[in-house]
Amino acid sequence: MKFKEIEFADSNAKRIYKDYILRIQNTTKILASNNREEILMEVNSHIFESFQNDNSETNDVEKLLNILEKIGQPEVFLKELVAQKKLEESTKTFNPIKILKALILNLGNGFSYVLFFILYLLLFAFIFLIFAKIFDPENVGFFYNARDIFVLGKISSSTENYGQYEQLGNLFIPVMIVLTVISFVIITLLLRLKKTINIKLR
Repeated sequence: MKFKEIEFADSNAKRIYKDYILRIQNTTKILASNNREEILMEVNSHIFESFQNDNSETNDVEKLLNILEKIGQPEVFLKELVAQKKLEESTKTFNPIKILKALILNLGNGFSYVLFFILYLLLFAFIFLIFAKIFDPENVGFFYNARDIFVLGKISSSTENYGQYEQLGNLFIPVMIVLTVISFVIITLLLRLKKTINIKLR
């Protein structure tokens, strides 16, 4: 099915309706076309049914205004839905930038989204370490000694040579790449699983 505008005999009602539909389209424009269409059709169907069930003797403009007032402002009541839909779309692509942007939209929708956002940011720390190792190979790595040192990252000391405790050497960059990829996939799958669980619990 495709979206079909509701016909109004009153030109003012038609203008109010079209303006409301345009606001919905603007609010959902960041979503994929199928999700935009789904939301638009759902709201449009609600408007149509409410209008048909309104047996009051008021004119079309008043009926429509009352219906739209009950539904609410699209920019407000669609905000959370759009954010969730955007997150669903982004996790399917496994695009880290899109996922981060979608998580930012969802930061106000629960602590779990804040946690996932932090986890994704930590992945960029791994990427930073890879480049840091290239430019400063002596002081960046995995430094470990059972008695006094456990560092994954950059270390600097003018009094002691910690380079002898570096455990990975030339394998540091490959290991960090593998860890980054594996961590990214696991976090993304957990995020998708969370969305699936939320849908089943509704």
